Amino acid sequence: MSDTDDNLTLTLRVWRQDDSETRGKFADYKISRISPHMSFLEMLDILNEQLIAQGDEPVAFDHDCREGICGTCSLMINGQAHGPDKETTTCQLHMRRFKNGDKIVIEPWRANAFPVVKDLVVDRTALDRIIESGGYVSVNTGQAQDANCLPIPRQDQSSAMDAAACIGCGACVAACKNASAMLFTSAKVSHLAQLPQGDPERPQRVLNMVAQMDAEGFGGCSNTYECEAACPAGVSIEHIARLNREYVKASFCSSATAAEPIQAGE
Repeated sequence: MSDTDDNLTLTLRVWRQDDSETRGKFADYKISRISPHMSFLEMLDILNEQLIAQGDEPVAFDHDCREGICGTCSLMINGQAHGPDKETTTCQLHMRRFKNGDKIVIEPWRANAFPVVKDLVVDRTALDRIIESGGYVSVNTGQAQDANCLPIPRQDQSSAMDAAACIGCGACVAACKNASAMLFTSAKVSHLAQLPQGDPERPQRVLNMVAQMDAEGFGGCSNTYECEAACPAGVSIEHIARLNREYVKASFCSSATAAEPIQAGE
């Protein structure tokens, strides 16, 4: 890396915590010669190289694809999920968004359902359990069908694909003052509810997924739209409205079925 006048000197205030049972605290680190062309994660790599050289423990943070696809690189940066850029994951955030001499506060997701594993890493398996509770379809296996054998209205297809764009990073939870998982859950419900392949399990799916969401300890929807603003995939809050409609309808049908009287001879 060339030593040019464009390089940044920054103060990083990083959350350090050994595990979910240990009290955490912020630690300040000075870092220099950061190219504005680096990604945020590359900057953290430089910090860890510096810490290791000094004999200190590196900062633990999640990362995988580093291409803005998986959402693993989830961080709160100056109080914003994934940082200041709209519809951008942390790994695609570049250091040119910051100025020389800036102090950057870096924290993990803050939610009871996301316990801290270490430093900036949190356990997000609660989202996996929500999907496992009902995010599936029953289809016959065999030879693949023709792509156009099931006509789907363009509006439904576009909306379903918007919901399917959710990468499950948890930014919506971190951005919500109630740590709600409504946008995530609604995206998974809405995706399958609008496609014929998801219709057989449609009522039970929404009941199971909402029940699991509540069991995981996520809060209720705050209606502040922060989830949509923080979502790196741009998932719309319109899916939350669809989730509510699906849930009310499924609850009503479930109650009506349970209340049906037993007929003579049955």
